[in-house]
Amino acid sequence: MSNVENNLSAAGLVLPQPVAPVANYVPFVRVGNLVHISGQVSLDASGGIKGIVGEEVDLTTAKMAAGLCGINLLAQMRAACDGDLERVVRVVKLGGFVQAGPSFFEIPQVVNGASDLMVLAFGDKGKHARSAVGVYRLPLNFAVEVDAVVEVR
Repeated sequence: MSNVENNLSAAGLVLPQPVAPVANYVPFVRVGNLVHISGQVSLDASGGIKGIVGEEVDLTTAKMAAGLCGINLLAQMRAACDGDLERVVRVVKLGGFVQAGPSFFEIPQVVNGASDLMVLAFGDKGKHARSAVGVYRLPLNFAVEVDAVVEVR
């Protein structure tokens, strides 16, 4: 078992099969040593976390939603690396989108759910640049969506 898998296992996390695209795009594109991973929503086997953050979804649940996005990103990274997450050299950037209500401003704290997971999985290689944006709507009413750029070997 790889170091990354050990880190995830120690936290009680199991990666799902990568989620298939719901529209006309691919889950990831590799250009040189960079993998651009399409946005992953707050989906899990139970249907995920949906709704407007600050209205139907509280901060704690929204942070968990971002963590689900992170888990789905890791599943896509694993697929992009032919099953070997040790090939990830660095998580370069995350872009976080939160379906936020008009009075909700804790967007960065929500996206920390995904950021924290990258550091848990990869250590210092998981520290990344980031955007955290509140948006009016997300696909299929999911609470959070996060995309990534990752350097691989």
